[in-house]
Amino acid sequence: MKKVILLLLSFLIGFSIPVYAQKTLNGAGATFPFPVYQSWAYQYYKDKKIKVNYQSIGSGGGIRQITSRTVDFGASDDPMRPEDVEKEKLIQFPVIIGGVVPVVNLPGIKSGQLVLTGKVLGDIFLGKIKKWNDKAIADLNKNIKLPDAEITVVHRADGSGTTAIFSGYLSAVNENWKSKVGTGKALNWPVGFGGKGNEGVANFVNRMDNSIGYVEFAYVKQSKMNYAKLINSAGKVVEPSVESFKAAADGINWDPKKHFYNFIINASGDNAWPIAGASFILLARENTEINKKVIDFFDWAFKHGDTLAQQLEYVPLPNNLKQTVRQYWTSYHMFDNK
Repeated sequence: MKKVILLLLSFLIGFSIPVYAQKTLNGAGATFPFPVYQSWAYQYYKDKKIKVNYQSIGSGGGIRQITSRTVDFGASDDPMRPEDVEKEKLIQFPVIIGGVVPVVNLPGIKSGQLVLTGKVLGDIFLGKIKKWNDKAIADLNKNIKLPDAEITVVHRADGSGTTAIFSGYLSAVNENWKSKVGTGKALNWPVGFGGKGNEGVANFVNRMDNSIGYVEFAYVKQSKMNYAKLINSAGKVVEPSVESFKAAADGINWDPKKHFYNFIINASGDNAWPIAGASFILLARENTEINKKVIDFFDWAFKHGDTLAQQLEYVPLPNNLKQTVRQYWTSYHMFDNK
């Protein structure tokens, strides 16, 4: 009997070693980058046999979970201020760039036909503009027939980096929005219905005629949604695309001493999409060994994930920024930057 028990214990101990060695990396946070993180994780497991489990719970949830040390990494599209990164003993770096897009469900109007300005968009989300055939919208869209219908506004119900980017843009271009609502991950919305995650907003807009919302561009493609074009800071009508997101990100100064804190809102340039942003990863500084594994995953993505990212309508980081991020990792002794 003792021999049987000893053999069983030996088997269990021997079995536990490879399981521990192949520990799943657990992350949570922004819904904005979820499609690309999911795609990268799938390919990374095929290449490295290491699982990366990422939960799409919103940027606010990602920050809460990493600050409470309940995940291996958090993700947020609303970067933490440098002083808060220091206070919470974290590191923060960008991984991918994308665009936030107004999406509409207007019977008879095709994707890209509707044109809006930032001021008009802000007035819609304030509830100031209530009907689709309002003069402010009609003056911008004289070539299409707008419905005499009430506008249904859809926004995020959860703490969201997508909301931080979107509301940051509205604050930059609409004074009433700036004074009455402001910028943040979670807002006191004047009107509308709340959906959880980019997925929830997309589902609501797809189901409700005469509605408008905002989602990350990958969800526009995945859900086959209709989007509105915008007039940018150069006065040009632009549509969302990898090219217009890249044009917005060109010339941005990313400072590793400030943990890369930055936004890509209302950028200058004829071709720049005005509502863009980066998605950031947050790590707890004391988790050095786990962080090396997380960083190995994102370094793999920097080397092998650009094509997957572009297929999902994201903009990969430029090579010089990738190298700056690698130097940043090295400064915290979590990466051998060779």
